Amino acid sequence: MVQRSQLFLLLVFIIFSAIAAETENQDYVALLSLKSMWQNTPPNWVGPDPCGKGWEGIGCTNSRVTSIMLSSIGLTGSLSGDFVMLSELKTLDLSYNKGLTGPIPRSIGNLKKLLNLILVGCSFSGPIPDTIGSLRQLLYLSLNSNQFSGQIPPSIGNLSSLLWLDLTDNQLNGPIPISDGITCGLDMLLNARHFHLGQNNLSGTIPPQLFNSEMPLIHVLLDGNQLTGSIPSTLGLVQALEVLRIDGNALSGPVPSNFNNLTNLIQMFLSNNKLTGPLPNLTSMNLLSYVDISNNTFDGSDAPPWFPTLQSLTTFRIMENTQLQGQFPVALFSLPLLQTVVLKKNKLNGSLVIGTTHSNQLKLIDLQFNFIHHLDGKEAYNGTLKLEDNPICEVTGNLSSYCTVSLSNASYLTQKIDCESVPCSSDQISSPYCRCAYPYTGTLFFQTLSFSDLGNNTYYNILEKSLMDSFHSHQLPVDSVSLTLSNPITASSKYLEVKLKVFPYGQVSFNLTGISSIGFMLSNQTFKPPPQLFGPFYFIGDKYEKYTESKKSSRSSIVIEVVVGGSILLLVILLAGVYVLHTKKRAKRAIEHTSHFSAQLDQSSRGGSVIKVKGVGWFSLKELEKYTKHFSVANEIGSGGYGKVYQGSLPTGQLIAIKRAKKESMQEGLEFKTEIELLSRVHHKNLVILLGFCFEKGEQILVYEYVSNGSLKDSLSGKSGIRLDWMRRLRVALGAARGLAYLHEFANPPIIHRDIKSNNILLDESLNAKVSDFGISKPIDDSEGSHVVTQVKGTMGYMDPEYYMTHKLTEKSDVYSFGVLMLELLTARKPIEHGKYIVREVQETMDKTKDLYNLHEFLDPAIGLGTTMKGLKKFVDLAMRCVKDPGFDRPMMVEVVKEIENILELAGVNPDANSTSTSASYEETNKGSSPYPGYPYS
Repeated sequence: MVQRSQLFLLLVFIIFSAIAAETENQDYVALLSLKSMWQNTPPNWVGPDPCGKGWEGIGCTNSRVTSIMLSSIGLTGSLSGDFVMLSELKTLDLSYNKGLTGPIPRSIGNLKKLLNLILVGCSFSGPIPDTIGSLRQLLYLSLNSNQFSGQIPPSIGNLSSLLWLDLTDNQLNGPIPISDGITCGLDMLLNARHFHLGQNNLSGTIPPQLFNSEMPLIHVLLDGNQLTGSIPSTLGLVQALEVLRIDGNALSGPVPSNFNNLTNLIQMFLSNNKLTGPLPNLTSMNLLSYVDISNNTFDGSDAPPWFPTLQSLTTFRIMENTQLQGQFPVALFSLPLLQTVVLKKNKLNGSLVIGTTHSNQLKLIDLQFNFIHHLDGKEAYNGTLKLEDNPICEVTGNLSSYCTVSLSNASYLTQKIDCESVPCSSDQISSPYCRCAYPYTGTLFFQTLSFSDLGNNTYYNILEKSLMDSFHSHQLPVDSVSLTLSNPITASSKYLEVKLKVFPYGQVSFNLTGISSIGFMLSNQTFKPPPQLFGPFYFIGDKYEKYTESKKSSRSSIVIEVVVGGSILLLVILLAGVYVLHTKKRAKRAIEHTSHFSAQLDQSSRGGSVIKVKGVGWFSLKELEKYTKHFSVANEIGSGGYGKVYQGSLPTGQLIAIKRAKKESMQEGLEFKTEIELLSRVHHKNLVILLGFCFEKGEQILVYEYVSNGSLKDSLSGKSGIRLDWMRRLRVALGAARGLAYLHEFANPPIIHRDIKSNNILLDESLNAKVSDFGISKPIDDSEGSHVVTQVKGTMGYMDPEYYMTHKLTEKSDVYSFGVLMLELLTARKPIEHGKYIVREVQETMDKTKDLYNLHEFLDPAIGLGTTMKGLKKFVDLAMRCVKDPGFDRPMMVEVVKEIENILELAGVNPDANSTSTSASYEETNKGSSPYPGYPYS
């Protein structure tokens, strides 16, 4: 008995030692250091293996810690310098933990692989360390809503890949840094799309060098600082700009005359400065919806003739001291989307004629403190009219309601959805579906808006739906959301503040992983509110105290778990033995075929080994013959050099696609094994799903999910009968990019596809893209470094020239192929056609100074050239960045995904909606059509 106990304890020790070896020791030590400096860490942070034991908030790849996401859990303490040992860390998100204080250690500059540094809504203080400039791969730097002081480090200019810079709502001071040939500056961030620097104490001028025509900036937010001097004319060169906030400073001088070149501008805030000169000319700003140039001292002038030309305008504010004079511009009322006109404290005179031509959406006309003496057509207007302190108010009559200032306060509260309210316990809240739960709460701060009718419920309904669509598309356990609006615009920030409650799905409270995932989605700007309404935002989450806790463990409980686990393991082995005995015949057959497969591998390539798959079934040849009616011609749906593809049906009714290789074109055994093993490990909605395989009687057969609309190549060529308009092509590009980014960043180990082309992009019933054909894909182990030297394989025209010449394969080789694919989406041309290479042809022809970049002759007519192709230039720019030489100048696929998402948002489309929703004609186009006749797995 004693020997048996000793043997069992030895077994426990061996298991315990194996577990302890799983996570790299340096990562474990770093996390222990953080744990020692923090309070309120997750209860399951026990045991020696953060990766194997699944410490909440810790993400791992190959037993290395790659992400820490711990938002809104009430962490207190400071950052330990020891976290620099997490050398593989890519994401650090500690947002919404007000108890985190102190400075950011300078050693953060050693986290060379960091992509996302997100510390929103904490209490960090002190200067931002200049060593952040060493994080050359950083994409997102979000440090807003802390207590950082000192100057913005010039070294941030070294972050050449940076897309998002947000330092809003801190105590930063000093000038905006620019480069001078010796030191760096923000003008070097040539890939950045967001400069969010508002609500600080920045001083000095806005440097002219900060902007140039090559910048893809869409948001410049410098509001609420102490900036002086004039507005630089170089700002008028940033033609991608959509939102400009420079209000609340001490800027002087005239508005640059070239501002009318900003034809993509949607919102412009110049108010509360000391601007002079004539009113700015906004003639060409056809997308402009919100203008606020109030509280400046522009020269006195009549209403400019361009007032009524701004067809997208919803809100126009020219308020105090703008010296506007003359007759009121009645034509302004006819703008179809206009909601608010505020022209108070000017010198407008004469009659105000409202009439019946005004917009149906017009809710407020504020002309207080002018010289209006007559009013016509008031009976046809049902909105709010404010005429206090005009001569007309001195005349007796029925104008008292217009001449008395009334205070209005817009509010909104999400209504219950067809249910009766139920009583909840004192600390629980009833959701919109009348379910009692502990919601995750916080505040959304919208920094700009395209509407001024804050009491319009429609806009908040759209926001609610957008939030739910985003939560569901990211598979988060959210049941519903509730919005509350009261006292919407605060005097200090003038940002719209909306209280958010997020309710858990199927349970009373969220677990910590759910809270961190929701927090990350909001802090990382993964959620995109409808850009045509809400514009840029940030979120500040509250501490969540009711999450479902994991049982706290101790060292002794770990031993108990191992002992119990060992006992269960022995029981499982016994049960498995019984099962094997009862299914001996089938198991024997499977073993025979697997052994035969391994033997073939040994013959075809050195190092062949037993196939390792998980979640992929083995099919017998007899079964597949049954599913395809003996591989009948009627079931054949495609063919090619590899072999034929058949449609089949499982006993459950599920449709499958069966790819059967011809004898003379079979892959080497290693390639066949590679495709099976890789596809068994990767799971993403934009990757084709492998259901199983068959290797019997010399056959090589793969069984896939059935993807109903064939390949992208056949849609572009017209063979499939599916027309891909501009919106659909953007969505196809986004889906393929997401699938490829998953392979590069989240597969374990990372995978390089090596054969990205239009024939390997499949389209499902909703035209969502799925990447297929992993026969020559290459996993990259940590031991191989940043590249692997390998035999060149791929398809000419799509193949990276650098890889072709050097045999060095990297993720950037796939990026090149994807860039060619983007050009194919634009042109519907083969990469090499009649001896001409599409990349070179586009490079030599494109001219950024001309309409459509001078690429008219290349664009596919089926794309819908008669429609507005919003984002076309950005799409071309991105494609050309992807095919740059050398490879290190190309973006990573995660950057490509973000760029395409932004292009879709520019077009006013939700990136997470189904592809078919982008075109109302889809159902009509396919109504009554038979399934796609040519299947693309060959």
